[in-house]
Amino acid sequence: MSATPRPARPSLVASATRTIARMTTPLSRPLAGRRLFPLWAVVRHRGRRTGRPYAVPVAIRVSSGSFIIPLPYGSETQWLRNVVAANGCSIRWRGADHIATAPRVIGIEDAAGAFHPIQHAILRAAGIRAFLRLERTQPGAAG
Repeated sequence: MSATPRPARPSLVASATRTIARMTTPLSRPLAGRRLFPLWAVVRHRGRRTGRPYAVPVAIRVSSGSFIIPLPYGSETQWLRNVVAANGCSIRWRGADHIATAPRVIGIEDAAGAFHPIQHAILRAAGIRAFLRLERTQPGAAG
């Protein structure tokens, strides 16, 4: 009788990071996307099956024409699946709407250039290994 392998348990730090992310979402929602708060943005997208509009607050970094969004819950979240299926979304960042296209999930090494070395070390310690890269347009291009 062979034992079925159990899925790897997330590390204590990764579990704590996810808990903190869940707790800060209600706090970030009123601040996300505002002009004077560049750390958070609002990803606006539509459900793939229902077409229902959604708005998700996310941490964000901007790097040479791209948005980089850490994915603390991994790359299987519904909002990420919706963005990938639609080949983009609208992002409210720094008080302006941007059309974001060409979504691609990347690893921590590919995202490292968007983060200060200390932030990169914190992300690595927190177990965040997946990031979403989106190409961005100039503000005001979104409808």
